[in-house]
Amino acid sequence: MWFQKSFSLGPKRRGFHLVTEEIIAQLPELADVTVGLLHLQLLHTSASLSLNENADPTVRQDFESFFNRTVRENEPWYRHDYEGPDDMPAHLKSSLLGTSLILPISKGRLALGTWQGIYLGEHRNSGAERRIIATLQGE
Repeated sequence: MWFQKSFSLGPKRRGFHLVTEEIIAQLPELADVTVGLLHLQLLHTSASLSLNENADPTVRQDFESFFNRTVRENEPWYRHDYEGPDDMPAHLKSSLLGTSLILPISKGRLALGTWQGIYLGEHRNSGAERRIIATLQGE
């Protein structure tokens, strides 16, 4: 079985947001899959998807602090600054973290570790609605 759909995640402020349940709510088709894979592709170049700690929100705050210190705004060598000082750093963070995930499905559910959740990294100061294409493969 193959299935594909696109959906949006609502606008988020800058930072790392746990969006696991928001994504699952968009994919009731998961329940029909005994074993399979879910590929999520974020259709943006200034945000990211990653898998990490789902319990303690300070982890997401620490992610934001780390990436803001590692990839700073207003660096004099940035040439791509048409959309403001957060634009080029957002693209770099997106490239470092990635825009896609491949997740296993078992018995109609995402087969994640106990403490794992899907993060949307919103790297722009003014976050917008973010589009995702989900491709489901399984039986």
